[in-house]
Amino acid sequence: MCGIAGFIGTRRISDESSRQCLDLMRRRGPDASGMRRFMTPTGQHVLLIHSRLSIIDLDARSNQPFNVDRSWMALNGELYNYLEIKQRLAEVGVAFLTRSDTEVFLTALCRDGWGMLDQAEGMWALAVYDEERCELTLSRDRFGEKPLYVVRAPEGLYFGSEPKFLFALMGRTLPVNRHHVRRYLVNGYKALYKSTDRFFIGLEEVPPAGVLRIGPGGKETQTLYWQPAYRPNDAMSYAEAVSGVRSRIIESMKLRLRSDVPAAFLMSGGVDSNVLIGIAKRVFGYDVHGFTILTEDERYDESDMLDRSIAALGVRHTGLRADPTDYLDNMKVLVDYHDAPISTISHYVQWLLMRDVHAQGYKICFSGVGADELVSGYYDHYLMHLAEIRHEPEYASTRKAWEQYVQPLVRNPYLRDPDLFVTAPEFRGHIFLNNDEFSEYLTEPFSEPFAESHYSDSLLRNRMMNEMFVEATRVILHETDLNAMYFSIENRSPYLDRALFEFCYSIPNRYLSRDGYNKAVLRDAARGLAPDCVLDERRKVGFNAPIHAFLDINDPVVVGRLMEDSPVFDLLKRNKVRELLRKPRLANSESKFLFYFVNAKVFLETCAG
Repeated sequence: MCGIAGFIGTRRISDESSRQCLDLMRRRGPDASGMRRFMTPTGQHVLLIHSRLSIIDLDARSNQPFNVDRSWMALNGELYNYLEIKQRLAEVGVAFLTRSDTEVFLTALCRDGWGMLDQAEGMWALAVYDEERCELTLSRDRFGEKPLYVVRAPEGLYFGSEPKFLFALMGRTLPVNRHHVRRYLVNGYKALYKSTDRFFIGLEEVPPAGVLRIGPGGKETQTLYWQPAYRPNDAMSYAEAVSGVRSRIIESMKLRLRSDVPAAFLMSGGVDSNVLIGIAKRVFGYDVHGFTILTEDERYDESDMLDRSIAALGVRHTGLRADPTDYLDNMKVLVDYHDAPISTISHYVQWLLMRDVHAQGYKICFSGVGADELVSGYYDHYLMHLAEIRHEPEYASTRKAWEQYVQPLVRNPYLRDPDLFVTAPEFRGHIFLNNDEFSEYLTEPFSEPFAESHYSDSLLRNRMMNEMFVEATRVILHETDLNAMYFSIENRSPYLDRALFEFCYSIPNRYLSRDGYNKAVLRDAARGLAPDCVLDERRKVGFNAPIHAFLDINDPVVVGRLMEDSPVFDLLKRNKVRELLRKPRLANSESKFLFYFVNAKVFLETCAG
């Protein structure tokens, strides 16, 4: 896990700018750093910069940029199945100089070409310069776990793991995209990847599963090496679905437990994290240390379930109480590092948790990102499932189980209607909840209708893939990467595994929700691995915390700081925000808007200069 940056074009980046960039990369890679310059026959300058967080083969021989033949790689991430690929290459006579996954990755690319990415299981953002072809290639993993930004300028193309790295090389920042800030304020974090806009005008990303080549003369070609799809195997039995998920999540954990440094686990009382911890502990005998944010808010309190899970699994555990101290000052630090507003309060809480993980000496942590989008974990999924099976024999019993077990747990008013997607399959008002009200807070009108990408004709699976690749998982991965790297920690997400994903998206929809349970296949696949008390719990809590646990809007000093002169009031009506702060109780959507306001304020004050 590392940081990368670089440039290809007509300009020679100064040594001072390159060093400034490297200094900014220290958190992503505190263990080593390197830089390599090239000049093409046509007069183009190429620069590769790398900072290293040593995870596999800690020796200096594996520092980067790494060279094989006439190719040089700067890699951020891990090739999890490097041992399998290494064995295949060794069988045809390839010798290796290190024990690193980097050498295996670059060697395989040099020998097999970029089609090799189809065999690669991992998370990565990488840059490879081929001296013979005078070609720079950038690539990113399938799910977008590792970030890779680009800026196209008249002098060439800049790239890097974080916007600030590109700005250092450019010698200038980009203007803030205020339209995107308005989108964030009104529609929330789920709208952030529905367009190519980012929080700076001119800032772009290499797409997940993307390969971007810049050849001689700056000619670009961009392709995708993988695309998700729902291909149901209607002949599959429920038992086959369960055993298939079980074997693949175990294999995913086997690959991701490979490391030369110890790992911690982000732990909750829910299914997702406990399945991973159960596999690590009970299948692989790993000495698990779980870390949890504790809250006294009953909506998010999982302490009872958490205590039972810890006792059943016999794992070490560290709990961190939500601490409101220095919240606004901490937000300035966090937003400045993210180069963007934070998406949800839970990611502020996660940052505090990462601080604890780092303090205990860990360089890797595991999280349960993506499980809901793999095997159907949200309340609207169950309703879409009902809509899709409304003509099937099992409809009546499935609906009855929902009414008995699920409906009492649902707070969103729209999602309490079991016929919601039967009568209006296109309805998505629960996602941009109350956005019409929040638009009235703006000094200029903003309205952007909800839109979805098309992945599948299945209502349920199309919704799940939009959440995986556009609305939810992609945002979580962005935040988690930065929160972890701030403390020089590598985050690993075992549910984001190609073999697991493709198998789950071959399971017939009828198996995903059973007896009032979402994620039925995962729950049954984890029997004997995760505690039954967790697998049998229907209530979905999520990793969250109320904003009032950190922001005391009854404190006049806090209110004064929030209402002081700020560029945010060029976008928002000050009197509307003041009215919001005076409310004795906020609805959930209003609480989220208050968080967005705080973040937009901090972002415009710290990053818009």
